[in-house]
Amino acid sequence: MGRPYPVQLADKQARAEELLAAFDVPAWLPPVASGERDYRNKAKMVVGGTVGAPTIGILDADGHGVDLQACGICSPGHRAAFPVLARFISLARITPYDVSARRGELKHLIVTESPDGELMVRFVLRSTEPLGRMRKHLPTLLAELPQARVVTANLLPDHKAVLEGPDEVVLTAADTLPMRLNDVTMHLRPQSFFQTNTAIAEALYAEARDWIRDLAPEDAWDLYSGVGGFALHLAGADTAVTGIETSVEAVASAELSRTDAALSRVRFAAGDATEFALAAPSAPDLIVVNPPRRGIGAELAGWLERSDAAHVLYSSCNAASLARDLAAMPSLRPVKARVFDMFPQTTHFEVMVLLERVSPAG
Repeated sequence: MGRPYPVQLADKQARAEELLAAFDVPAWLPPVASGERDYRNKAKMVVGGTVGAPTIGILDADGHGVDLQACGICSPGHRAAFPVLARFISLARITPYDVSARRGELKHLIVTESPDGELMVRFVLRSTEPLGRMRKHLPTLLAELPQARVVTANLLPDHKAVLEGPDEVVLTAADTLPMRLNDVTMHLRPQSFFQTNTAIAEALYAEARDWIRDLAPEDAWDLYSGVGGFALHLAGADTAVTGIETSVEAVASAELSRTDAALSRVRFAAGDATEFALAAPSAPDLIVVNPPRRGIGAELAGWLERSDAAHVLYSSCNAASLARDLAAMPSLRPVKARVFDMFPQTTHFEVMVLLERVSPAG
């Protein structure tokens, strides 16, 4: 932060080209720039302070709350909502969790904003103790924050450094947040992953659609499919798409989106991407992979190398693990690549590469 944005973007492009230099990418498209601020659609904030004066932000080295309600990378919708949520915390007497004393209830506040300005607000609690008061005062919150479409309580009873627990209590009538990108509407459930930069996610999915349009695959897999961003954008009358994702919540979100869009040739299933591929009798024409930072790993990369899939579309948030995976797939050569600046003001970025199978002689 503090460095001119064009310099940040140029550094990311140079870093991507450096890490993938060994693979002779024939065409690097210009990087896709983001807005410099206001870009995050999801704010993951630690709640500190007291019930009368809660802080929403992070904790310092001593475990005290540092308020970041004015954080510039959060969306304007977040910044407008934080004071209202702070008042609700006080009104409903939800005591912020004291990490050092291991006392209190409210650990985190997770707020997601849709492209249409609606919000999903999740209170991460130690127990159900505050739920009665939260339900009592929910009408006041919704009157002050009418854009809050979904409000939930997530339960994280353990004293551990994780963001959320496995159980979710939905307090509103709606339990999904519509995320409209391009001509696709995805329905986001509380524990589903979604790209944090809406504008760049929209550009990423649109580019993926453009890259594979001329390939006209009969069938495709979207591995690590999340809420179905790639699968739903790649679906068409001539392409059957299967999305595989470990998160049951994300699969439920994707299935709702598929049903809503009446896409009969798309299906989603919960499962491990590597296990799914290894158990399949054959490979499709196209395989999309969008793994977490660790990459797809040696086992799946080895299977892709041995398979007869003609093309692989690899979207990576870690170009170092992408490079390791590409080294394990020498039969799949880059056709083109592009950097998408999903995370301005950080060193991180997304890079998407289209791979094409070549013959051993090629």
